[in-house]
Amino acid sequence: MNERRDRITHVFAGNPVDRGEVERRDEEWLTAQASDPASRMLPMWKLNVPVSAEQELSWLNIDDLRRLNVEAEPIFLGLIDGVSHFVVDVSAVEREEIEKDGLTFEDARTTAEYLSSPDSGIVAQARSQLSWHGSHGFCAVCGRPTHIARGGQVRRCAPKEDGGCGREHYPRTDPVVITVVHDGDRCLLGQSRGRLVAMRRYSALAGFMDQGESIEEAVAREVMEEAGIQVGAIRYHSSQPWPFPSSLMIGCHADAATTDIAFDPEEMTDVQWFSREEVRLALEERSEILAIPGPTAIAHHLIRAWAMGEVE
Repeated sequence: MNERRDRITHVFAGNPVDRGEVERRDEEWLTAQASDPASRMLPMWKLNVPVSAEQELSWLNIDDLRRLNVEAEPIFLGLIDGVSHFVVDVSAVEREEIEKDGLTFEDARTTAEYLSSPDSGIVAQARSQLSWHGSHGFCAVCGRPTHIARGGQVRRCAPKEDGGCGREHYPRTDPVVITVVHDGDRCLLGQSRGRLVAMRRYSALAGFMDQGESIEEAVAREVMEEAGIQVGAIRYHSSQPWPFPSSLMIGCHADAATTDIAFDPEEMTDVQWFSREEVRLALEERSEILAIPGPTAIAHHLIRAWAMGEVE
């Protein structure tokens, strides 16, 4: 699988945070930083993102959280210019109470349309971590409550002498392959059932990687399962964090080895070949038969790269 030499930074990438691997080992330091007025706190309300009137991330400090009676434990994101940054779940507080000071909460997908690359990268980390902690309060091995350690990088079950099993649980990232298959001057795009509701909206074929599977194997399997198409050479393009809740989109291009479509109606509403000319019209929003995802999605850039002749 050939790699591109240039680096592409998608929305939800470009995170400037130093995640503080060494600092996380010191629980006393973490506790002190979480109480330091100089530390910055990103409040998230039901995983919605706090933004200012200037369409930037809104940060609070520990005194602000105390005034709001926030009891949730801050999760350490890392350091920016030596300043500790945390994310904290403020969902227990009335939204109107938090929004009094000028910030508002918006869905992360909406903010992706205007946040800077560094801010969207922070959102990806913060949202994914809060989502994971919200669903892993109990040990998957013995069922006992777990507690946050290393600033949120791990959850630990109670030790055996306290009735637990002592296991450690780490946040996971789910890899997803997303692929534009092409055959000369045509590319293969599909409509996923239950996701792309617009009648003309088509996207690259995508699916979660299975255990014990390489990227190349996952691409070949997903394209066959969704479209009934066999692929030949596969090329890596770029990747994108996708915090819904915590995926990594692995973007690829693939040569078609066969061309007869036999899509799976359980997964797909439709799969079609589209000409390069039609895709270019769609990129300009002038096509009458095709619409593609916007620039916040890696699929847009995979499709554009092929349409503009950037794929070998």
